[in-house]
Amino acid sequence: MKKSLVVLAVLGVMAAAGFRIYAHCEIPCGIYDDPMRMKMIHEHIRTIGKSIHEIGHLGAAEKPDANQLTRWIINKDDHADQLRDIVTQYFMTQRLKPLAPGDPGYEKYIRELTLLHALLVEAMKSKQGVDPATAEKMSVLAAEFEKSYFGEGGR
Repeated sequence: MKKSLVVLAVLGVMAAAGFRIYAHCEIPCGIYDDPMRMKMIHEHIRTIGKSIHEIGHLGAAEKPDANQLTRWIINKDDHADQLRDIVTQYFMTQRLKPLAPGDPGYEKYIRELTLLHALLVEAMKSKQGVDPATAEKMSVLAAEFEKSYFGEGGR
């Protein structure tokens, strides 16, 4: 009983200090919700796109609101980071199993890794600028990955 109270106290202090505590870990627990992760990716992309739009709109104003502009930039970058985390920490390290040339499914594995890498590059570009085409490319890449990953029979 005493140990569980210590653990709860430590978690409470960590949460109060701003540490992020995630429900999903990198142990082989077998509890995966791939469709939910894809929905999260799509939501991050839409948020990045909206942020880019708002940055462009605010930046074109005669007297741009620096505070609001800064908030949209931070929002855009934060969602790009969250997207990157899902792609790398969830799909690339936990869900895609490494295959060697000649293994069944190797071509699909390479295609999916390539799509995820391209998605990461576009997320990086979204942090470097405000080109609406970047969010559009991310959306296309995510849809292509989703189609390949789930296939006809799903996972």
